[in-house]
Amino acid sequence: MFGRVKPLDAILATAEKKSLHRSLGAFQLTMLGVGAVIGTGIFVLTAEAAQKAGPGMLISFIIAGFVCAVAALCYAEMASMVPVSGSAYTYSYAVMGELIAWMVGWALILEYAVAAGAVSVGWSGYVVGLIENAFHLDIPDLLVRGPYDGGLVNLPAMLIAGLVTWLLVIGTKESASVNAVLVAIKVAALTLFCILALPVMKMENFEPFSPLGFGGIGAAAASIFFAYVGFDAVSTAAEETKNPQRNMPIGLIGSLGICTIFYLLVASGVIGSVGAQPVLDANGLGMEPGSAELAARCAAMGDQAVVCSKEALAWTLREIGWPQVGNLIGLAAGLALPSVILMMMFGQTRIFFVMSRDGLLPASFSKIHPRYNTPHVITILTGIFVALFAAFFPVGLLANISNSGTLFAFAAVSVAVLVIRRREPGRHRPFRTPAIYLTSPLAFLGCLYLFYKLDFKSQMLFVIWAVIGLVVYFAYSRSRSHVGRGSVEVHEMDGDVPPTSVPPIN
Repeated sequence: MFGRVKPLDAILATAEKKSLHRSLGAFQLTMLGVGAVIGTGIFVLTAEAAQKAGPGMLISFIIAGFVCAVAALCYAEMASMVPVSGSAYTYSYAVMGELIAWMVGWALILEYAVAAGAVSVGWSGYVVGLIENAFHLDIPDLLVRGPYDGGLVNLPAMLIAGLVTWLLVIGTKESASVNAVLVAIKVAALTLFCILALPVMKMENFEPFSPLGFGGIGAAAASIFFAYVGFDAVSTAAEETKNPQRNMPIGLIGSLGICTIFYLLVASGVIGSVGAQPVLDANGLGMEPGSAELAARCAAMGDQAVVCSKEALAWTLREIGWPQVGNLIGLAAGLALPSVILMMMFGQTRIFFVMSRDGLLPASFSKIHPRYNTPHVITILTGIFVALFAAFFPVGLLANISNSGTLFAFAAVSVAVLVIRRREPGRHRPFRTPAIYLTSPLAFLGCLYLFYKLDFKSQMLFVIWAVIGLVVYFAYSRSRSHVGRGSVEVHEMDGDVPPTSVPPIN
């Protein structure tokens, strides 16, 4: 089970043979991390968290941020020691063997594709709200919400997923400078929100602080975890990083720290200005976010609660007397969130490529378009699934399903860093995880706790996905694995596709 380990020295030798240009420094990596992290999570899941925990979501942000922080420290040691593409998949292959690596890669596929769907739904909520308020229109819910959420199909979410897929196929390059501008737009929007919302806070809006108890806070933390995911995308840029041994840890932990401060300020602004109490059913229990029942109750209330909004931050500003600024927040989300979808979908193709390069997935997955010189087959396949996810499922459910895959990958890395520390204590480590025998178990247990607090549907879907992955591995991948055939170096010489015309994750 753990016998097929890809030698670390072979992986590192591969990195030296690659011709990818190393151009990213610590600042660019931090901005890349902030750009990947600040997205649908804080813009949309604030309402989801309020429905589960009320004002107690402040504790949820801290719990999720803490789990991410200890996982980031484990990631930082592995990323600085193994600065190659593939993220948690590559780390697991080097330390715990092929089967675990396959399961991690399989989980990452779930993470990226479903997360791109979740961001598409989040984009739809803000753009629809912007159009309705700016032009005084009333767009039917049937066309902008999925069947779980009181509608029929989310056409705007499908549209943006299709557009991003097309951009990836034709090879439109999102440069680091464009990403920096989009990050600046998102940060400026959140800063403006805090400036306007924090001064009108009322302390009575924080009472009761935890209307659904600590169980609600834990459930909200499991959802809010999605708001922090993205820092692992920094590690997939390892091969394009100058001095990765120094800059990767700075980029990972720096981006996480900046985002945590923003999240707490933004959440406080929402709670303090308009209140964030959950909508309860007849038995005094919290209704499930993203459900048709909650949508019906919200419609009966006239959507006069932040938990009912698909654009929580813009809605909050309109409620406290800044309607035009609320529209600006919607515009900022509309401009900036497609870049997150692009990064998620590109991360998906990068994982596919690395697994295909190792022989675990068909070589046809890395087929290159003769005109655009991009991996069109896997990009279109990914785009179809993302569009379907976005069309029919609410953002909260998609975020939770994505979280299940992410938590599995993070847990694997937290174990891998401890295993390699014990197995090869003398190996060069430019960054060493502090208090490894405390940090690593905390990261693992934290991931386990958040997975436990996910809703039952998300847990079951992950188990089904994992079972499918095991069937694919033993039916196809195991017999075709390059490591299993003893040809570790041969395929490595080709370098790490995708080709340079595909947009880098930055």
